[in-house]
Amino acid sequence: MTQIALFHSVLGVRPGVLDARDRLTAAGHNVTVIDHYDGRVFDTYDDGFAYLKEIGGPEVLTQRTLEAVAGLPDGLATVGFSNGAAAAALVATQRSVSRVVLISGPIPMEMLGTHVWPATTPIQAHAVDEDPFDDRETLESFAADLRSAGAQLEMLWYHGKGHLFTDPSLPAEYDAEATELLWERALRFLR
Repeated sequence: MTQIALFHSVLGVRPGVLDARDRLTAAGHNVTVIDHYDGRVFDTYDDGFAYLKEIGGPEVLTQRTLEAVAGLPDGLATVGFSNGAAAAALVATQRSVSRVVLISGPIPMEMLGTHVWPATTPIQAHAVDEDPFDDRETLESFAADLRSAGAQLEMLWYHGKGHLFTDPSLPAEYDAEATELLWERALRFLR
């Protein structure tokens, strides 16, 4: 059993995050959902980004991320969706993390405030090829950063156009087949 810190997207703890928690728990992991929004949930990205700005933006999110995992044991795994992928990666650059899963949102290392990835921390990143928020160039830059740091990176691509493609409550983005494949791969990686 692994302790996992699970981070939500800019939309908050939506059904896709709860589904992830349930899948991870069913696989025997101990999951802590990190709720940066104190229960607030948004239906549009504009509203989510407006709230993020209202609470202080990335600087506050960074602080909240590190505070939220302070009581969790070293060797935990982190999993994050979109904006939460940045939080999951950030934790791995600040303390001992066993594995990292990023879903729709890997970002270049300099945006995390570092150029160093802990080479002993394997990372699995999932992205769709026509994501409206993450262009392939950014994702390739992220992958290049990690590989140059000696990280064990598995970059997995899915055909589609949705950003949060694992969230069934977002029908314009949700892809059931890609979701099942993602969780098959992620659960195997986290074992």
